[in-house]
Amino acid sequence: MGRVTVPIPAEGPGEVLVAVRGGSEAYAAWSDRPIGKNLRVIVVESISARSVLVEPFPS
Repeated sequence: MGRVTVPIPAEGPGEVLVAVRGGSEAYAAWSDRPIGKNLRVIVVESISARSVLVEPFPS
């Protein structure tokens, strides 16, 4: 699970902070729909070492 720090547009990356090893790390984040800043997301796939595919966290 993570939190959006840079809004994710429908076609392009944003950025999320993800809890990793007791801290937080920033990753480029992609989604098939726009996701606004400060919203919680779930990481569904690791695209590369620093890029992830995310979906909005269910409310």
